[in-house]
Amino acid sequence: VQLQASGGGLVQPGGSLRLSCTASGSIFSATAMSWYRQAPGKQRERVATISSGRSTSYADSVKGRFTISRDNAKNTVYLQMNSLKPEDTAVYYCNLPPNYRPYYWGQGTLVTVSS
Repeated sequence: VQLQASGGGLVQPGGSLRLSCTASGSIFSATAMSWYRQAPGKQRERVATISSGRSTSYADSVKGRFTISRDNAKNTVYLQMNSLKPEDTAVYYCNLPPNYRPYYWGQGTLVTVSS
């Protein structure tokens, strides 16, 4: 399975971005997916997870600001990010949830929140 994240960029504090992650493979609709991020000098952390049944969970740091969703017809998972803060600056990736053996991580997509 190959994962391609996109949609990152430079945004001012308080702004919004929507990230997309498209997965190859026919089992996408039956698979929970997560978004992760890695800030410079820090470990990668889970940001949000969506189950195959569209149940969602979020890290406390993004709860109420970020929304994860999925379009199984497009093999794509999204991360809508609102009220962005400088501390949200990171490379964002999608992959399986933390308790699964991950696919290849790929390059991710860089989000920079700065004025």
